[in-house]
Amino acid sequence: MTTATRTTRSASHTGTGPPGSFAVTGSGLHVPPTVVTNEDITRVTHRDGEWITSRTGIRERHRLAPELATSDMCLAAALPALDTAGLDARDLDAVIVASYTPDQPMPSTSVVVKAALGAPRAIALDMGHAACASGIHALLTAAHLLQNPSFNQVLVIGADCASRVIHPADRTAGVFFGDAAAAVVLSRIDGEGAGLLSYDIGSELSHAVQIPGGGSRRPLSTESLNAGEHYVSMDGRAVWDTATTLLPESMTNAIRRAGMTPADIDHYFLHQANLNILRAAQQALGIPPERMPITLDELGNTGSAGVFTALHRAVEAHRLRSGHTFVVSAIGAGFHWGSLVLRQP
Repeated sequence: MTTATRTTRSASHTGTGPPGSFAVTGSGLHVPPTVVTNEDITRVTHRDGEWITSRTGIRERHRLAPELATSDMCLAAALPALDTAGLDARDLDAVIVASYTPDQPMPSTSVVVKAALGAPRAIALDMGHAACASGIHALLTAAHLLQNPSFNQVLVIGADCASRVIHPADRTAGVFFGDAAAAVVLSRIDGEGAGLLSYDIGSELSHAVQIPGGGSRRPLSTESLNAGEHYVSMDGRAVWDTATTLLPESMTNAIRRAGMTPADIDHYFLHQANLNILRAAQQALGIPPERMPITLDELGNTGSAGVFTALHRAVEAHRLRSGHTFVVSAIGAGFHWGSLVLRQP
């Protein structure tokens, strides 16, 4: 079912989708009401607002209220997704949460969301350590679950509360990240030719983006907290070099595996990291701007939620139509990256 290919950076696993078809039947988005503008960021980081816009494309981002957590955003995004799909939470067979900012180390955020929704039959799965690429892993997992006739309705949520793991005065990471959650419902359908057509998934070890403290290697302590090891550290140049190389390569691999060309793809839902990275991918594949929705200008880099915010925008505007083929692609810390080619029935 699969064949291995090699990119110029590292090996990736490229394959065709599992048998069985599914559709995107609902989507939802939750954005916290508190807005942080570039002017607000400037007062803390001393980065010029115009510099931030020109280098990132981000004009504002949102922050979650201190009394709330990632699962609260997940629930707020999941409810409208279920509503548009015409489902009750009791219909769900699985709840998958993609997030690198869980409520707490245990219990899992997915089981918190499952309980809050009232979805007793659903299995609860968490995808998080691929960081911003966790949504790709979650969608690939959902596609394979829906191959099993025991699974008919799967809720996939991407959500991150990056404001809890970014040092406010960080002049690199501090300008990028926002808090948000977005959800999609994937529903098993009869027939063939829809759902996951192909994929390309890869990884290579890098500490260019990391949270060094809080794990078994560097447990939280007074010393680690004072050193700020529970915050994200990011090498912006390494992220740029890696993303601008691997995102186009990964998408090209997946599209080729589907027997298609970039011009055949109706929509591109990319990780909303940096507008210049998106433009580089757009130029590399010759993607018309109208086929690649942008949400980072208003939301910032929302981590695992990013690809789902772009997908939601297309669903909400009724632009994702029957027979449309779309690519979902992201890269995250690790580095992890991946691209999926899907078709709406």
